[in-house]
Amino acid sequence: MTTRTIQQQFKRKESKYILDEKIFAQFKKELSQYMIEDQFANSTISNVYFDNEDFDMIQDALAKRNGREKVRMRIYDAIPSQTSQAFLEIKKKLDDVGYKYRLVSTPTSIAHDVEYFSEKNNIMDTKVSSELQHVVQRYGKLRPKMYIYYDRLSYRGKTDHHIRLTIDQNLVFRDSEVMLLQKKFGFPLLPKQLMIMEIKVPNQLPNWLLNLLEKYQIEQQSFSKYSTAYQLRQDMMKGVSLANRLIF
Repeated sequence: MTTRTIQQQFKRKESKYILDEKIFAQFKKELSQYMIEDQFANSTISNVYFDNEDFDMIQDALAKRNGREKVRMRIYDAIPSQTSQAFLEIKKKLDDVGYKYRLVSTPTSIAHDVEYFSEKNNIMDTKVSSELQHVVQRYGKLRPKMYIYYDRLSYRGKTDHHIRLTIDQNLVFRDSEVMLLQKKFGFPLLPKQLMIMEIKVPNQLPNWLLNLLEKYQIEQQSFSKYSTAYQLRQDMMKGVSLANRLIF
């Protein structure tokens, strides 16, 4: 198990882009002039999103209400176990600025702390505890409701390490057996040839990056993995079959 250094609070601007493998291959060649692979360049990421029984939190996020809050557990181990390093993360967005608060624990402890949260909780991080309390007051009891997995390639700026770029691919989701973390089965979130590029900066995108995006006609898009998974789930509930897209 690889242990990661923890930054507990984030405030940054985030932008997302969907591009195909061919465009990224060209983009990547020029990107190497300005960015290098991060310390943990290649990651396998397993996420569990918590919501109430009726998915009210993600419905509010889709409607851009209440800061588009999300509560999730994230694990970077290729084969997660109950002793894996896991992150409890609470995300929200205000005035197009993303905020994230997180702590580190184990999958079992995080799932218990979220699902059985009370004002007299065992969460040592006071900011995470406070943010989670607000969420629980609004939505009631939270449960593990969606599993999302993907492979990630991470870059950081050569001269400004606060500029970060990630590529996520091979994304799958499921809303059953959500806590069966060792298994990566599910439905594809995107067609296989597509990937999600996310850029995170403290302020504005640097000119060299804006020029590269313009050169390859890569346009910013509004995209949320959990929102997309939820909407696909709703389609399936209405009888739209995704069985031929199942990935094992």
